[in-house]
Amino acid sequence: MFELFPDQPVYEYPQLVNITYGFIWAFILSSLIAITHRLTFIGTYYPNNFFQSLVLGAVVTSLVMMAIGDSLARGLGVFGAMAIIRFRTRVDDPRDVLFLFAALSTGLAIGVYGYTISFVGTIIFCLIAFMLHASPFRSFTHNNQLTFLLEDGNGIRQITNLLDTYCMEYRELSILQNADKQFRYQYAVTLKKNINTDDLIKAIQKVEGVIQLKLASNETINR
Repeated sequence: MFELFPDQPVYEYPQLVNITYGFIWAFILSSLIAITHRLTFIGTYYPNNFFQSLVLGAVVTSLVMMAIGDSLARGLGVFGAMAIIRFRTRVDDPRDVLFLFAALSTGLAIGVYGYTISFVGTIIFCLIAFMLHASPFRSFTHNNQLTFLLEDGNGIRQITNLLDTYCMEYRELSILQNADKQFRYQYAVTLKKNINTDDLIKAIQKVEGVIQLKLASNETINR
């Protein structure tokens, strides 16, 4: 029988069995990381393609490491092949980058048959992620950018009161004054779960002096 976490291939079993066992654990542990990311995500829309990238990335990394083995020539070949591929997808949130790195690191450890370190590392990483999510240091993803012009600065107090009512979190990005002495405000906002964009727009439109109101989404919607 297999040990649950052997730190080297079990040579009395066929190579196919060892490789399959590794891929199964890569899938399980990367899925755990992806589920942790989903449960600790703060935002209106969750990017489902990122969830898939976490799982598939770990499996692909395991595949690459198993193919390289201890061969220097294979490693240089894979490095050259990867250098040709250009990844143009931008990941804006550093937290997402760390989750992606954690999934790839798990796949790397599985690929060199480091089952113990991959299992322990994944469990500890997920526990820390949940602890930080429950702490005052939890992160917010601002899903929309709100921009508008005010003919004078007197109405900004009313608007911030509306943001307190309709938004889970918001942050002031910039304040500019144009040649006509109008103030241009820009906010990053995250709406409350029971609020839609139309509710906020209609409320702000009622404030006297607001013109050129715009609420733009920062996220690609994947449902």
